Amino acid sequence: MEKVAIFVDVQNIYYTTKQSYQKHFNYNAFWTQATHNRTLVGAFAYAIDKGDSKQLGFQQILRNIGFEVKLKPYIQRSDGSAKGDWDVGITLDVIEYATKADIIVLLSGDGDFDLLVDKARSNYSAIVEVYGVPALTAPSLINAANRFIAIDNKLLL
Repeated sequence: MEKVAIFVDVQNIYYTTKQSYQKHFNYNAFWTQATHNRTLVGAFAYAIDKGDSKQLGFQQILRNIGFEVKLKPYIQRSDGSAKGDWDVGITLDVIEYATKADIIVLLSGDGDFDLLVDKARSNYSAIVEVYGVPALTAPSLINAANRFIAIDNKLLL
């Protein structure tokens, strides 16, 4: 069986599914689809931690599904803007797992990951599947992937 590693940009998936569909992403349905007839070598969900009870409950649901949840603290700047993305962390982990997995699954629409996807494919011969909301996924990311899987009703709650 093919070995798969999964990387979820939680904030990106949350906001893009909410904006496009006014629904939540179905992580259980996704897990079933992404791991079907594959051996899982790693599954990571990257999120920002505000410490509220709803968020803690959601993080526990992700852990119960099988994800390792990686958290960064939410940082509110003095000018009112917020900081907290996982682009570098996701990139480092994908590069590490590109040597351990045949397939890299990335859930994000962020075009900043197109270079990462190119690198995983060209330097490590990984097959890269990108899941994203079609209208909110960068065309450069879609083009960089071996497969783009549109988040649609079957992956929504």
